Amino acid sequence: MRDPYLLAACLLTGLAIPASALPHLSIVLPESSRFLWDLKQGSQTIVSTKIINSVDLSLPELSGQTLQPLESSQSAPDESNIATVDSLLPELTSQGLPVPTESSLNSSAQAASLSLTSGNQLYYQRLAALKTGQIYTRSDNDNLQSLWESIKKRQLTYDDWKSLLALEARAIAQGQGANHLSILVGDSLSMWFPKEKLPAGKLWLNQGISGDTSTGVLRRLGAFSETRPDVIYIMAGINDLRKGASDETILRNYRRIVRRLRQTHPQAQVIVQSILPTRLPKISNSRIRHINAQLAQIAKQEGANYLNIYSWFTDMEGNLRPELTTDGLHLSQDGYDVWRTALQQIEYKLTQRKN
Repeated sequence: MRDPYLLAACLLTGLAIPASALPHLSIVLPESSRFLWDLKQGSQTIVSTKIINSVDLSLPELSGQTLQPLESSQSAPDESNIATVDSLLPELTSQGLPVPTESSLNSSAQAASLSLTSGNQLYYQRLAALKTGQIYTRSDNDNLQSLWESIKKRQLTYDDWKSLLALEARAIAQGQGANHLSILVGDSLSMWFPKEKLPAGKLWLNQGISGDTSTGVLRRLGAFSETRPDVIYIMAGINDLRKGASDETILRNYRRIVRRLRQTHPQAQVIVQSILPTRLPKISNSRIRHINAQLAQIAKQEGANYLNIYSWFTDMEGNLRPELTTDGLHLSQDGYDVWRTALQQIEYKLTQRKN
């Protein structure tokens, strides 16, 4: 059976900015670096009557920093049993995947999103994209819709999602070429990031799994160890809080995650994103703020960057703004617009630095 790991074109999306004001975007750098990510005074984007500050970004050289050895318990997971597309999609043809043409690898067309209402739909759409030699972030939805809708559905497991993400990561690793790559790592907040809202001009690999915890994220970092990302964005921890994990467990896992990523991807910028607020009474936003403060320190100590967008999402009471959420936890389309604006500013500055 031929390896089904082929890659589609470099992502090129349109630019959009939420119509609500965003507060200060702060990024904390490693202790060995100058404070180089800050608001650029006088540089602002005006949307309607609102003002969105821009980030003045200049990145440190992190690869020369000395890293502490990983703990013995952090060995890479055994991936020898990762499934193939054909084993995950037995209902589809087992013929080899088509080889992408030069034009398909450089296409600037942006596919519109299908109307997805469940994790099962998202999962099977992404599998169908792999089956046709694409990555779902650059897939042609018109060709995929009848394919994934015809697949016989079944109850999905966490291991199914891990296998899918590993397949997508291998596709990226084999087909990345000279394209720049950013990776989203986390839980459902990352998993449901709309592909059409991802910043333009590069490839994106989404490694989010719904319901995942910081422990789960730590255990599956090896799935994309062969990729060559420029940036790795991490956001996890909210499910730890929902399931009763201690602050110490979350912080310990984050430190291990950052160390692993810094060792596996020494040329990449590892960006720890603040845990977002919620509107759930059982989750204390003051506790989230306390954890975020500790995450900022861990990022500095471990040679990563910290992106604080917590306040971008809060209302006057310090809760997640109602218009930015669907259920008090997950983000609405407006919520993803806010998150996208932060990523756009960072990605733009990264591109400028490389040029």
